[in-house]
Amino acid sequence: MNTAADPSADLDPAPAAVDTVDSSYLQTLVGYNARMAALAVIGHILPGMARFGLRIVDFSILSIIFHNPGITSKQLCGALNLLPPNLVGKIGTLEKRGLLVRHPHPQDGRALGLQLTAEGRALMQQAELAVAGLEAQSTQALTTAERRTLIRLLQKLYLG
Repeated sequence: MNTAADPSADLDPAPAAVDTVDSSYLQTLVGYNARMAALAVIGHILPGMARFGLRIVDFSILSIIFHNPGITSKQLCGALNLLPPNLVGKIGTLEKRGLLVRHPHPQDGRALGLQLTAEGRALMQQAELAVAGLEAQSTQALTTAERRTLIRLLQKLYLG
């Protein structure tokens, strides 16, 4: 029998049906666990953001601008690990919604500073409160100390 022509010749006999998925190896990996935890928390927060007409990335952009009035697009990209072409459209959409404005930067004539409008600030005050409550619900299995430790450990991985 020519095994090169028959790829199934190298396979073990057909296994039994899988009743329970074994992900035990993946569960030993930090990246897998961080991703699964992020998906669980984000899945809990998404419906709450919808009532503000925001997606997670919109919320993140507005939150950074809210806490850093005058920030440039370049700084915003660095803070959120976004590519500039991806940010341009998002800024334009948020500006059209009346949530932010662009002003000439006081120190760099080529750059524009981003600032929330009164409507944008009011929206973010409400949205940040909502996100804090939703995140508290999604992490209720953790004690306050465990939550602080988890955040510190995750930041240690990406901030160094």
